Amino acid sequence: MDASVPAVRFRGVSRHFGALRAVDGVDLEIADGEFFSMLGPSGSGKTTCLRLIAGFDRPSAGSIELFGSGTEGLPPYERDVNTVFQDYALFPHMSVAQNVGYGLRVRKMPAAERERRVAEMLELVKLPDLGARRPAQLSGGQRQRVALARALVNGPRVLLLDEPLGALDLKLRQQMQVELKAIQERLRITFVYVTHDQEEALAMSDRLAVFSRGRIEQVGNPAEVYEKPATAFVADFVGVSNLVEGELARRLSGSVQTFTVRPEKIRLRPPGEAVPAEACSVDGRIRDVVYLGMHTRYRVEIEPDVTFSVVEQNLAASSGEVHAMRGREVRLVWPRAMNRPVA
Repeated sequence: MDASVPAVRFRGVSRHFGALRAVDGVDLEIADGEFFSMLGPSGSGKTTCLRLIAGFDRPSAGSIELFGSGTEGLPPYERDVNTVFQDYALFPHMSVAQNVGYGLRVRKMPAAERERRVAEMLELVKLPDLGARRPAQLSGGQRQRVALARALVNGPRVLLLDEPLGALDLKLRQQMQVELKAIQERLRITFVYVTHDQEEALAMSDRLAVFSRGRIEQVGNPAEVYEKPATAFVADFVGVSNLVEGELARRLSGSVQTFTVRPEKIRLRPPGEAVPAEACSVDGRIRDVVYLGMHTRYRVEIEPDVTFSVVEQNLAASSGEVHAMRGREVRLVWPRAMNRPVA
């Protein structure tokens, strides 16, 4: 296959449900072998795009290609893709091995070859000794691994994952993020991952698309999207950002162009402290303090109805010390180069 041909290509794709534009004129290319995430809030169009790739739904307009071939009229079972769902969709009456091998049995693969492939997949997802168990005997993380093995056993060239870690607790979710990325890198197939969790998307993706109201706001690698948000929506949705506009923007940057600055780029300094020429600074009063262990989040009032969020690591301060900051006058200082203009 030509490596320059995208695994997935959207050309002006829309999907309308009456007056609702779930997907509205999306153009997108996903490279072969890429871990690509579709990130956005509920109702932004990301899951609809995943269903369109899988063939569970059809575009109202535009076209979708898989490895350079059109998909119009192609049913899901003839597409070289498979899907992992959030609810696992395992057969409760079957064993783990039977669940994983179900697709191979439907394809009438000989039993010996089927058993070998199932064993390989269970080894891949770190469940080599659990083939005889039923889904009800597994933890949530183990069931997710079984669903992943079942989706991979047929050897799809594109794996679609619809918020697959959403039902797991935080620690297990973080562990599974590492494992999913490692599996994708080992198999070197395309993963298309849908999530509303921006930390998840930043942690795993080679590139990601940020969706809002059926359209793509920005596409880029995690550092580009986080450090250089193209729009105010991206700046606000991907992490936390301070949006500075109007007269305050002019005072701080010399221009009325709206910009954002991330909370972790700002430092709390004593009021009146001199600042370098290449820095921005503004005075305020700490209104709220949230101690989060490794770091503390401060809400600093600059003027009525204008507050900044500031995050600082707790390198030496204790909980009592940071809470004592509430009510204090401070000067906020950050490098001018950290100002990111947005549309």
